[in-house]
Amino acid sequence: MLVIAMASQKGGSGKTTLSGHLAVEAEKAGAGPVALIDTDPQGSLAHWWNSRVEATPAFAQVAASELKTALRNLEESGIRLVIIDTPPAVTEAISHVISCSDLVITPTRPSPHDLRSVGATVDIAQRHNKPLIFVVNGATARSRINGEMAMALSQHGTVTPVTIHNRVDFAASMVDGRTVGEVIPNSPAAKEVADLWVYVQDRLARLSIDSAAPARTQPSHFSVAALSRMAGASGRAAPPSPAADAKPAAANPSPESVSAEETARRLFGGSGRRVGTFGRR
Repeated sequence: MLVIAMASQKGGSGKTTLSGHLAVEAEKAGAGPVALIDTDPQGSLAHWWNSRVEATPAFAQVAASELKTALRNLEESGIRLVIIDTPPAVTEAISHVISCSDLVITPTRPSPHDLRSVGATVDIAQRHNKPLIFVVNGATARSRINGEMAMALSQHGTVTPVTIHNRVDFAASMVDGRTVGEVIPNSPAAKEVADLWVYVQDRLARLSIDSAAPARTQPSHFSVAALSRMAGASGRAAPPSPAADAKPAAANPSPESVSAEETARRLFGGSGRRVGTFGRR
């Protein structure tokens, strides 16, 4: 089982919306069973889930102090992915959530206030030696500040090549417990969420394989050159790492040389699911 923590000191960054959307998209992509945990006292994610008609993703009401035990129980019940929403603060409880996670996602809106607030979250992730990725969220289409924000964030960590734009569809779809992909499946907003999940799934797969394994090629519509923290002043991506230069695996690869794509299939593929593991409160 893998655990994602949505964490950001800044309120209004979009943690709850992305938590729900990624969970539904992960289920849709065959990564389930997925469970959501809401550690924010406001309970926005819990309210959204209680309005939801579909049985998936599951929801677990868990106090931060009981998180380790709850995660162990979720794994034993067949859950394969957990997404944890956190409150907009920097506390020991959030530090504990991050310590129990495999990946930290920090949604960040393109504004100076949001940029100034990322340091505390980065510090916590580094303290626990947890990988962190930024998502530029709530961006205005064709705005120069989007690229400037991505470049500034890249000084602190990895920025996803997918930008989530400020669209009314996101808020409107969350009213009745659905997501934009369920309400308007062919919309640009739905495509952004689907692309973001592809990237997040790839990152999760890479956490579970040897660093020397050959990397999976990113989808062609991802433009990563300007957002990569390895990009040089010219805006071109830096030379590939030794991992990227690794020779393709043999026809019958050994366990030590499985690709990120194969690992993703093993982690998230398959149709076996547990239904009704968790009931509504």
